Amino acid sequence: MLDMLQKSYVNTLKKDFLAYAAIRRDVIKNSDDALHHAKRAIFALHRDDAAEAKAKLTQSADLLSGVTRKYTKNTRAQSEGSYLAALEEFVEASLFYQFVTTGKIGEVKSISIPPESYIAGLCDVPGELLRYAIKAATEKDVKMVKKCAATGQEIMGELIEFNLTSYLRNKFDQAKNAVRRMEEVVYEVSLRE
Repeated sequence: MLDMLQKSYVNTLKKDFLAYAAIRRDVIKNSDDALHHAKRAIFALHRDDAAEAKAKLTQSADLLSGVTRKYTKNTRAQSEGSYLAALEEFVEASLFYQFVTTGKIGEVKSISIPPESYIAGLCDVPGELLRYAIKAATEKDVKMVKKCAATGQEIMGELIEFNLTSYLRNKFDQAKNAVRRMEEVVYEVSLRE
């Protein structure tokens, strides 16, 4: 039998692959839990429960910073799709929380956020603003409807300067659509005034 394959190298790769599989499972578990808490925070904000939203954001931040601390030297772990998705959802929830509780949107300071994750999360905020504006419209809160629309337009005004491509461009287009729909809500509300 010929020995054309360098088996020692393949065995090294196999050991690395199997060792990383355990790390990956841990990252996915913690990231999925963090994403779930961030989604629950958004849901709480739509129910006007800022206290629950804050608690869920804290749980999400703790899980994400735990992954970052545990795998600080493992760039593969921090580039896992589940981890990046959880970061984006956390940013979205944090920014929406800022809007609901302070009326402003700014930096997320509770954990370190890569720029791409911040931009992706920011692109998702107009969708939540649209839902919040529709809720405000049903409650005849015209001022809040207009504030949501103005905030969405301001976000788009900044995002357009980035000249986003690929994944972020898709998210930008979704944000643009949400802002357009908010403008329709403002128009419909203004007809009832």
